[in-house]
Amino acid sequence: MSGRETRQSQPGPLIPGRSLRQRFLAGEPTIGTFLGLGSVAAAEVCAAAGLDWVLVDLEHGGGAEGQIGEIVAAAGAYGAATLVRVEQPERIRIGRALDAGAAGIMFPRISSAAEAVAARTHQLYPPEGDRGVASYNRAARWALDTQALDHSNEQTIGIVQIETRGAMAELDAIAATPGADVLFIGPQDLSYALGVPRQFDHPVFQAALDHVLAACRTHGKVAGILANDRAAIERYRERGFGFLAVGSDATLLAAAVRGAIPEGLGVPW
Repeated sequence: MSGRETRQSQPGPLIPGRSLRQRFLAGEPTIGTFLGLGSVAAAEVCAAAGLDWVLVDLEHGGGAEGQIGEIVAAAGAYGAATLVRVEQPERIRIGRALDAGAAGIMFPRISSAAEAVAARTHQLYPPEGDRGVASYNRAARWALDTQALDHSNEQTIGIVQIETRGAMAELDAIAATPGADVLFIGPQDLSYALGVPRQFDHPVFQAALDHVLAACRTHGKVAGILANDRAAIERYRERGFGFLAVGSDATLLAAAVRGAIPEGLGVPW
């Protein structure tokens, strides 16, 4: 088998050939989207369209923690990994998402290296961390694959959001944190934090992007960012970003519908 037909045993969703974290470490760019509609079917459609990963957004989205496992199964059937942005980087929230089969966690509102270290600790089984150990869940295939517990620490992905002034001030230290595999820029939050709300071409915002890219290069981490369309994704990829999020299920659907309406039809607003 080749391409998306290749499968391997690992905790969480199945993806082609290697784990998603190994792809990050190898410097391979990946693309995915945020899931905010709270729809398992929408997640499946996004995965079927060819994305490497989908990210369940529990901070801003309309979904629920109980849907993670269903999305893992639906997306994994198409070779896409499921990631989760937790509401807060708390031990119980992180552990429940991983038990449901998530390949990794996005930590919002991280403002220091100490917070990044604490969040990573919650992803790891003892003695490296404090994640609770259980095998009767999707991550261990309902206790049919208890060996998954032995590999989870090395395969679980950590994505640290860079969206505050504190994070920018400790950028180098955060990038040096073991297990902070991706430094992900939340453009809107970061632009507001920098005092240039939604001014993504502003020199202050652009300088912040350069700083994140430089820190990632120095420490061998992946720089990530959210963009709205293909053109922006291509520009960011050329610039050096490797974890590329194209909109969300909601924005992609809205753009597709708006683009399909002929001029002169539809509600004028």
